[in-house]
Amino acid sequence: MKRFAFATVSTLAVAAGSSAVAEPQAEVLHWWTSGGEAKSVAVLQEEFASNGGTWTDMPVAGGGGDAAMTALRARVLAGNAPTAVQLKGPAIQEWYEEGVLADISNVAEAEGWAEVLPASIAGHMKCEGTWCAAPVNVHRIDWIWANADVLAANGIEMPKTWDEFNAAAEKLQAAGVIPLAHGGQAWQDATVFEAVVMGIGGPEFYQKALVDLDPEALTSDTMVQVFDQMRTLRGYVDENFSGRDWNLATAMVMNGEAAFQIMGDWAKGEFLAAGKKPGEDFLCASTPGDGYLYNVDSFAMFDVDGDDKRAGQELLAKLIVAPNFQEVFNLNKGSIPARTDVALDKFDICAQISAEDMGSTSANGSLLPSYAHGMALRGSQAGAITDVVTAHFNSDISSQDAVQQLADAVANSY
Repeated sequence: MKRFAFATVSTLAVAAGSSAVAEPQAEVLHWWTSGGEAKSVAVLQEEFASNGGTWTDMPVAGGGGDAAMTALRARVLAGNAPTAVQLKGPAIQEWYEEGVLADISNVAEAEGWAEVLPASIAGHMKCEGTWCAAPVNVHRIDWIWANADVLAANGIEMPKTWDEFNAAAEKLQAAGVIPLAHGGQAWQDATVFEAVVMGIGGPEFYQKALVDLDPEALTSDTMVQVFDQMRTLRGYVDENFSGRDWNLATAMVMNGEAAFQIMGDWAKGEFLAAGKKPGEDFLCASTPGDGYLYNVDSFAMFDVDGDDKRAGQELLAKLIVAPNFQEVFNLNKGSIPARTDVALDKFDICAQISAEDMGSTSANGSLLPSYAHGMALRGSQAGAITDVVTAHFNSDISSQDAVQQLADAVANSY
């Protein structure tokens, strides 16, 4: 049964019995409050205003969106939902099930979203086949970043297999260089883990294990090998990693203290902000193995009253997916456009690689949602996996025991 509280949305929303066109109004809840994120959302505000709209900003900092979700819950319970809310992955579907999302299919169809978005990413923007959210960008998760000078000084190429990575790491350790910059935070552990799952098991195994939560995949010999590799990687991390923020790990690579970091493409923003050039000062490559793990920022549209708010909703959705905003926003954010038809001339080589790989993996079915970044699973299942991953990474738990704990944790998370 469809649970939309359907909003009839029209940019030219005309009040009944009147020739006056409603002025687009939008109250936008998001957690882009610092650096390039704030600059990026300002671009959208400016475009909205230039199209005759009035934007009411509702930024909620902290907790990677947790504080924003608390604020959203209070607003919805009070019957006063914002026009648009930064949401992603299964969270969109969860709010749809509450019956509070608006139908923006007329915008998506008029703008041809289905023709310009990868099918798997478009799927996150739909609620039982009806468009309910607009994608802003695509972050690739499975990246390795490296200090170019450190690798050159030690005669090391960017690794294409995990065996090559391990061999490079041993060589770096012998030379007194920290092989892997890492922050001991659960989400960072999960980021590395999912890259290893895909690299060792392949895209089909990743789908079964971390999207479908198939018990056989979770308890397989392949998953034992994944935890074996995680234990090996733990040996390449320095002793002071506990609690380190991701950007401080990036700085270790930047200053040559460490050689590699496994992190999403927001790490590139740190290099670029420091004036470093891709291909010269730092190197980028996908983690070993096939496939592409993505995290997509998006805005879900909530059911609102009033022609002005519904007009604002449609205008906002149209602008978010329009080529101009997709280009400008992602140049600021370090991600790539969700649209596949945006020219990449202004984007750096890492972004161009990412866009090319997104296209090829979308075609062959290996463009996959990140579990670690809230795209593949609902919170309880993702949290259960991450708890086991980080416990293993920070202890002497055997790989076999970790696999059993993983299967048990997932089974008990429903």
